[in-house]
Amino acid sequence: MNFFRGVMGGQAVGPQPSGAETIQKLCDRVASSTLLEDRRDAVRALKSLSKKYRMEVGTQAMDHLINILQTDRSDSEILGYALDTLYNLICNDEEEEQDENAQKQADDLGAQFTDTFIQDPEHVTLLLTLLEEFDFHVRWPAVKLLTALLKNQCVQVQGIILVSPMGVSRLMDLLADSREVIRNDGLLLLQQLTKSNAAIQKIVAFENAFERLLDIITEEGSSDGGIVVEDCLLLLLNLLKNNSSNQNFFKEGSYIQRMKPWFEVGDDNSGWSAQKVTNLHLMLQLVRVMVSPVNSPGATASCQKSMYQCGLLQQLCTILMATGVPADILTETINTVSEVIRGSQVNQDYFASVNAPSNPPRPAIVVLLMSMVNERQPFVLRCAVLYCFQCFLYKNQKGQGEIVATLLPSTIDANSISAGQLLCGGLFSADSLSNWCAAVALAHSLQDNLTQKEQLLRVQLATSLGKPPVSLLQQCTNILSQGSKVQTRVGLLMLLCTWISNCPIAVTHFLHNQENVPFLTAQISENLGEDERLVQGLCALLLGICIYYNDNSLENYTKEKLKQLIEKRIGKENFVEKLGFITKHELYSRAAQKPQPVFPSPEQMLFDHEFTKLVKELEGMITKAVHKSSEEEKKEEEVKKTLEQHDNIVTQYKELIREQDAQIQELKEQVASMSSQNEQMQTTVTQQLSQIQQHKDQYNILKLKLGKENQSQSNSQGDGSQMNGLQTEEITQLREELEELRRQHALLQTQLGDKDALINTLSSAAVPGSDGSLDAAKMAELESRLAAQTTETERLKVCRIISRAELEQQLASATSTVAILQTEKAKLQTEVQESKKEQDDLLMLLADQDQKIHSLKLRLKDLGETVDKLSVLHYFSKYHNQSDQVGDPLVLIVWK
Repeated sequence: MNFFRGVMGGQAVGPQPSGAETIQKLCDRVASSTLLEDRRDAVRALKSLSKKYRMEVGTQAMDHLINILQTDRSDSEILGYALDTLYNLICNDEEEEQDENAQKQADDLGAQFTDTFIQDPEHVTLLLTLLEEFDFHVRWPAVKLLTALLKNQCVQVQGIILVSPMGVSRLMDLLADSREVIRNDGLLLLQQLTKSNAAIQKIVAFENAFERLLDIITEEGSSDGGIVVEDCLLLLLNLLKNNSSNQNFFKEGSYIQRMKPWFEVGDDNSGWSAQKVTNLHLMLQLVRVMVSPVNSPGATASCQKSMYQCGLLQQLCTILMATGVPADILTETINTVSEVIRGSQVNQDYFASVNAPSNPPRPAIVVLLMSMVNERQPFVLRCAVLYCFQCFLYKNQKGQGEIVATLLPSTIDANSISAGQLLCGGLFSADSLSNWCAAVALAHSLQDNLTQKEQLLRVQLATSLGKPPVSLLQQCTNILSQGSKVQTRVGLLMLLCTWISNCPIAVTHFLHNQENVPFLTAQISENLGEDERLVQGLCALLLGICIYYNDNSLENYTKEKLKQLIEKRIGKENFVEKLGFITKHELYSRAAQKPQPVFPSPEQMLFDHEFTKLVKELEGMITKAVHKSSEEEKKEEEVKKTLEQHDNIVTQYKELIREQDAQIQELKEQVASMSSQNEQMQTTVTQQLSQIQQHKDQYNILKLKLGKENQSQSNSQGDGSQMNGLQTEEITQLREELEELRRQHALLQTQLGDKDALINTLSSAAVPGSDGSLDAAKMAELESRLAAQTTETERLKVCRIISRAELEQQLASATSTVAILQTEKAKLQTEVQESKKEQDDLLMLLADQDQKIHSLKLRLKDLGETVDKLSVLHYFSKYHNQSDQVGDPLVLIVWK
């Protein structure tokens, strides 16, 4: 225990061991102790000594610490001590008190221990496995240790993590940790991991990094957030810069739209914190990464379109015109807007419509140009405005025309400040930087635009009262001849070279001034100092352009005479040598690297990026043109004329080919249309064939049905006849019975009459006379007989009435049955007529279909299509009705 008290700072008895001895004993205890508590205490002691005795702990305890990580996985406390100790050994924390040598020695030591640790890739894999531990005292030290390893040996550790199964995924899980310390250090780890490694950048991006990082930025308050927002933005820059795959993934995931709220600034922009300035600066850089000129044109155009559609460009222009914005943020915003509008016609048109909130409102372009030609403005801001103007005019002939138009006499408004007036003012001011910026801006107004080069020749300037106006072209040469500053002359020479290149009319105007050529030859031929060599080279370039684009319209300055002048006054070799000074200048190669004008100081602002392209294009052609003799020139002219004739012929053929291509395209479209119509017609024919088949089936069904109905009608009529026959027999029988009853009735009436006569006789005989009278017995017998006859008569009357009623009922029933049968017969006859009519309509339809198919067949043959043979089968179907037999033709079309 005395040993541990000595290590941990307690009082020890006897002589104190040295640091190396103490570390050796601790390492032995870690290696040999069987109790976990003893090993834990020993590792804790090593941790406390690891900073003071870094070399000793690193050389003696490294293997034991790694072994602890492998064997004591169950105890988080000892794991944490071991990880912290390794971190102290590997991490190169910069201390203010250390001098450069001590810091370099510490860095070398960290690199040495890092190499020792990563010699076995399984050690890095072991750390990745420990990241799965949720315990804070294990996970956080593991994150810090991995970060330190990546700082010291980034490429090697990246390679190990890349091939480790689920290695990157485990690191991405750190962003989801609820403990902010681990999450924030996880951001630092991912920053180191994604440096200059496109493969890891892609994996991290596809592990949903964009979504998580943007969520963290929003949660932390966007631009108003703290250092965590800065770390997220730095990681996003690592993932997107020079990585087209991730840029496309970022755009396709609609993450550009989520950047718009970052740039919402209020009216009161005072009191910006340093962190907010840093955050917003990184956010603007992130926008620039997506639309950088070094990206592929298609990807840049797509991002520019998205930024306009989601309102991001509008938001940036709001910052551009806002007040109280810090200067460095304003400068970066100008650069960002420049690249968002560069080469995008829609975005350039929108930018041209933006007005500054002034009274009266002025276009944003005018306000920016006022800053560019103002020598009191910061240099970086003036460079940013020039870049913005260049990007506005890049591949924007409409914008170029609008700028040049503000210089023309017919469009000048004396009551307002225009872009052209500002450029002319800057071109002829006393400030050389304003001269250079204005000259380059005017040159971009003419870049690759022959129309505007010719229009600018019309510009006239009033130099002083009482003197006639001079042209802008002449005024530029006048300032050149006055021997102004090098920067001013370089700017004017670049403007003149851009102006007259590929414009024979401008060349003629330039040569028309008798002083220009002697001035150029004098400048080129003189032996001047180092600073003037660049001016000499540009003068040689300007004179060479006058030769190459000369149309020989001026007798004194034809191509041949200018070449003779060079040979006599300068010498061809000397001329070419002076011309070569341009591309050999160190500032030339710097300007040729990227479009944005970035210069350490105003004095080094000499070359423009677009002008370097022009020099590269013209240098070789001018050299060849100067060395050619008159005979070669004539031959070349003849060849040129021949080539022009050939070109004319080729052009004619091209036009013919274009016309034929158009005709072929039109015919292809017609064929496609006809093919589509053909398919539709084939479909129609198929449908019609199907309909015909259906009609045929319906017809057959109707025919069968009609035959059955005719048969049933015949049967029903036969049954009706039988029924009528039965009814007739019954009626006849009933009538006979009725006649019999009538005869009986007549007989009974006769008998009744006889009886009545008898009764009357008896009544008269019964009248008493003088002689005698009827006896009572005989009278009683007669009355009895009379009563019987009367009863019989009544009975016969009743029977007669009943028989008659029954006969009348039966007769009525028979009559009703006959009426019903007659109605059914009429209905059946109607249906027969309708069936005949439908059959006729079907025959007409089939005839029409036959005619259509025939016409379609002819049309397809006319179009050159192969038509299968048509087989038309005629057949007759016969059916029977009550009275006649009719055969109707039915046409069936079958595709063979």
